[in-house]
Amino acid sequence: MSGCGVYYENKFKKNGCNFIIGVDEAGRGPLAGPVVAAAVSLKRNARFKSRIDDSKKLTHLQRESAYLEIVNKSLFGIGIVNEKIIDSLNILVATRIAMEEAIQSLLGKLKGQQRKQHIHILVDGNVKLEVDYPFTNIIKGDAKSKSIACGSILAKVTRDRIMSIYDKVYPQYRFFQHKGYPTKKHKLAIKKFGPSLIHRTSFNCV
Repeated sequence: MSGCGVYYENKFKKNGCNFIIGVDEAGRGPLAGPVVAAAVSLKRNARFKSRIDDSKKLTHLQRESAYLEIVNKSLFGIGIVNEKIIDSLNILVATRIAMEEAIQSLLGKLKGQQRKQHIHILVDGNVKLEVDYPFTNIIKGDAKSKSIACGSILAKVTRDRIMSIYDKVYPQYRFFQHKGYPTKKHKLAIKKFGPSLIHRTSFNCV
């Protein structure tokens, strides 16, 4: 059950790239919490029982099932940039930094084999990375590339888990329901209680 194909992965492998990394993020739009990115390089001939697709197209249970398979069938890295840095720089720069941190975390797991790899990075959307490797931007890449879709799922599940922890610290905002996104109930809670320490002050919260 896989929603995304491997056209882009196969394309660059045919061009001599033997280590393909897919990168995506979760959390650009919320009013609270971090932006999280994940970088994923699938192991050779990885096959999935779970559906692998844009995380927004999956249910919570589908994402959790896919998450477990992905972490066992890939090398991956996670990058997290908190709301204070988002406010200081802006969400676009923060997203780029999170993606670059995720990539560096993944590459750190190669344990000295990095120089032997012909690396190419597939990036969801139009974020221009500042990295030493070639990369290709793919609009709606989480629906077109399996590696990016896997990154989308890891980033989403990781961020949702972070926001569920914050829900215990700030239960009045009910972060476990909306994960910080600007729902009507979330905006009403901000109006009633004021912003918390994890709300992004540079965003229009109400």
